[in-house]
Amino acid sequence: MFAPIAVALAVGLIGLAYQALKPPPPSKLCGSPGGPPVTSPRIKLSDGRHVAYREAGVPKEEANHKIIIIHGFGSSKDLNLPVSQELIEELKIYFLSFDRPGYGESDPHPLRTVKTEACDVEQLADKLQIGSKFYVIGISMGAYPVYGCLKYIPQRLAGASLVVPFVHYWWPCLPANLSREALKRLPVENQRTFRIAYYFPWLLNLWMSQKRFPTLSIMSGNMDIFSPPDLEILKKLSESPSEGQEKILQQDNEGSVHIWQGCEDRIIPSQINQFISEKLPWIQYHEVPDAGHLLIFERKFCEAIIRALLVR
Repeated sequence: MFAPIAVALAVGLIGLAYQALKPPPPSKLCGSPGGPPVTSPRIKLSDGRHVAYREAGVPKEEANHKIIIIHGFGSSKDLNLPVSQELIEELKIYFLSFDRPGYGESDPHPLRTVKTEACDVEQLADKLQIGSKFYVIGISMGAYPVYGCLKYIPQRLAGASLVVPFVHYWWPCLPANLSREALKRLPVENQRTFRIAYYFPWLLNLWMSQKRFPTLSIMSGNMDIFSPPDLEILKKLSESPSEGQEKILQQDNEGSVHIWQGCEDRIIPSQINQFISEKLPWIQYHEVPDAGHLLIFERKFCEAIIRALLVR
């Protein structure tokens, strides 16, 4: 008598667990019946997904330098980099930014990888005919697709900059003590979430969906994650928000690769990016004193990043 009851309970619990762990169905796609409208230009990739993009700077036909900007977490193609018109015209720069999969008006890609994001960049460049060579700048979490570009499409790159690039605390190349100390510097909720993502990836959707415990400090509105320089930049950005942002071995600079890191960054520990640049001497490492995670949104730093990438 008890055996059938136990089996029924077990099956019921397994069903509840499956429902809890199963990712939610995707929301309606932009442009689909009943979905949000499409307000930006988009291209269609070879797998049928759509990618929304934005162009800025000089016309691509007149440009000497073409830069693809890859945004970070919680951002979009509509981020405005504080680049002066004088610099744009002096160097004849064309900017192309795009919504990464699942952001803004781009279709999601649940099976995306570092390689697929690099392929998205290459297809976008080809669809818009910006030429055989281009530069890439990846910001924060948008830097990992730049690593993908360096690995999978290096022949297409004229140069690359990784600005405050996000790191993986379990990269095999990192000394265990360095990873451990860097992780400890983060807020407790961030440490917990990163450990769940690494050790129990099948639990991540459930963890990020629950409301009882904080998951990431940046999502819970904890401003302590930002350094004083970051808070000043956030204040400036709030006064002039970007349009549409609410959607949510080389001896010269030809082909050069750069990492930019703020010394005051409380989101990405500088020790790891410094270690990476020491192990990869072809990366030019720039550590900026008195700058935090948002350093690219300060004009003097943003223009320094662009000049270092483009000017020999």
